[in-house]
Amino acid sequence: MTTETRKIPSIKRRKTANHQSFALTVEQAAPSTKKWFAVDADGQVVGRLATKIATVLMGKHKPDYTPNVDSGDYVVVVNVDRVRFTGRQMSHPTIPYYTTKTAQKVYQRFTGFPSGRKIMTAADRLAKKPDDILMNAVRRMLPKTKLGRNMLMKLRLFKGPTHDHQAQQPAELPKFV
Repeated sequence: MTTETRKIPSIKRRKTANHQSFALTVEQAAPSTKKWFAVDADGQVVGRLATKIATVLMGKHKPDYTPNVDSGDYVVVVNVDRVRFTGRQMSHPTIPYYTTKTAQKVYQRFTGFPSGRKIMTAADRLAKKPDDILMNAVRRMLPKTKLGRNMLMKLRLFKGPTHDHQAQQPAELPKFV
């Protein structure tokens, strides 16, 4: 947190000719430095990991959380190709942590043309674009506004165990998140 002080919401009295009213004034949060966090997604359940990441991206883990201000931190996720779904374990030649839900879960998108629905299972998506699964799970947990799109830009996903953000010295995700 910077040395600047943040103004706390205060109640001011306004007197008019006929009555007295109260007005709540809220100041914008003081700019703070963004931290970097690193997460290893190897063997973690997609939905549970996505909620932790979305909490940090929104800034809800900070005591000065304000819903209309982007006060979240950066998150770097490695091994996104090794995430898992819940369900009974099955064997698969290429996908680690292959479960029954991986085979049954369906992702769909629409091209915009008549009968343009494209369906893809989670196993197919893990084989082609493994980072899309976690990206879409986190995106759907963020606000559906410009603010949410800016929050999503602070998420960095990498397939292997290494990432390009060593210079930022990312720390481990806090335990209380």
